[in-house]
Order: sequence, then structure tokens, then C-alpha cells
Amino acid sequence: MSDPTVQPVPTAVVEQVDAADVTLSNPKRAVIALGSNLGNRLETLQGAVDLLEDTPGVRVRAVSPVYETEPWGVEPGTQPSYFNAVVLVRTTLPPASLLERGQAIEEAFDRVREERWGPRTIDVDIVAYADVVSDDPLLTLPHPRAHERAFVLAPWHDVEPEARLPGRGGIAELLDRMGPTGVDPREDLELRLPE
Repeated sequence: MSDPTVQPVPTAVVEQVDAADVTLSNPKRAVIALGSNLGNRLETLQGAVDLLEDTPGVRVRAVSPVYETEPWGVEPGTQPSYFNAVVLVRTTLPPASLLERGQAIEEAFDRVREERWGPRTIDVDIVAYADVVSDDPLLTLPHPRAHERAFVLAPWHDVEPEARLPGRGGIAELLDRMGPTGVDPREDLELRLPE
């Protein structure tokens, strides 16, 4: 017979914990390059950073300063200049899932893929994922052209100067070899690290 004066114990509330916040899946470091040359470029870059942070299994750890660069691979003056930045994340997502998330962020900002090196509202590229080296055509790691792009290396160097690009060497040395020509820091602009 139960005692009517005893109140039932409430059921425990189970809190969902983001996998990147615990060590159960051994989070990996990833480097993501962002670029935008259409619309409100700074707002779009910030939106991409925020969406990365809102992704289960991803935590943004560092956001670089913003750089302004001329479009790569096209005739000068045929497109607006880019704002570029690099984001360092810790993630429990495998590379393919991180790629899918990057493409979903591009779609959220109405990225159009009509031509190679065409203008874009946002470009989200995985530059490196841990020390993974892969020639998978869907996601080549590290990014096959990162070592020759100052607009990736300069902002990356700002947030991780001792970093190495797998198979290519230290980013400081890579950047020194090419020089920062055409990559201009925008000290008047800033991306916020999500809280």
C-alpha cells in the first residue's frame, strides 16, 4: 500500500550533449575557408560562421581576420572583390558529413554553381581535416590548391601560425614563398566568434 503523502519523484530530464563538447568521439581539428563576393559579404561570412557553430558535432574555435582579395582564376575587373576568412573548428563529424554541412550552408545563402570560379554569395571549403590525406574526387584533402592561395594561407596563418598543410609543409613557409600580393587585410571589419 502506498503512502498518499509521498510525492512522486519527477522523471530525470536528460540533456542532449553536443558530441564535440565531450571526448567520447575524439574531436578532430578542421580548417575551413570562407569566401564571398556577392551581396553583403561580411554579413554572409558571419552567417556561415554562426551556422557552423550551430551544427551538432562542430565547435568553432577560432575565426581569422577578414581579408579582401581579387577573384582567383578570372580576368581582373570582371567580378567584385572577395572577403575571405578562415575558421578553425573541432568536430566529431567525419569529413564527408562536414562537406555536406558546408554545402548546406552554401545553399542557405543561395549559392549558385553555374561556372567554375564564378561569383558567389558564399564559398565554404574544407582546407584540412586533422592529418587526413585523401584523393577522393568528392573531397580531396587537404584542399588541392590551398598551398597556392594566399587568400587561404594569410588568414589561416593569423589564427594558427605554426600550422602545417599535410604534404605541403608549414603554412608560414608557403605564404613566404608566394607573398601576400593581392591579399589585403581589412582591419575595419571583424567576424565574431560565436558565444
